[in-house]
Amino acid sequence: GAEMLNRLTKHLNGDKDVKLPILTSCCPGWVNFFEFHFPDLKDVPSTARSPQQMFGAIAKSYYAEKVNIKREDMVVVSIMPCLAKKYESQRDEFKVDDNPDVDFSISTRELAHLIKQANMDLTKLPDENFDNPLGESTGAGVIFGA
Repeated sequence: GAEMLNRLTKHLNGDKDVKLPILTSCCPGWVNFFEFHFPDLKDVPSTARSPQQMFGAIAKSYYAEKVNIKREDMVVVSIMPCLAKKYESQRDEFKVDDNPDVDFSISTRELAHLIKQANMDLTKLPDENFDNPLGESTGAGVIFGA
């Protein structure tokens, strides 16, 4: 939101170099399509990261510091419904000193295969407390990409 308001304010104050409209997407497939087919409009998309990449960056900075672990000693794995997230997690702009914010991204289908391969019965696993390293959660994330 701040990026949009900043660009809009500059535009309304007469700055003709501001790129509008501002587009955003948490879909790396869309971002790749846009970069490939519209390279002259590379400044139009928002610089906001996808939720996967925001979490990885926070985990390897804020959380790593909180639990006193070096960034390079932490492994972040995301479980996503889209295979394009694998590509996104390996982009150079999502690395610090060649260490990716998200080390591995597996699809929900791959997770199901791993669970099946390990002969796990999720209904027989003991209940555990919610892991909340960054605070409370509403659970609303379940409605997106599930």
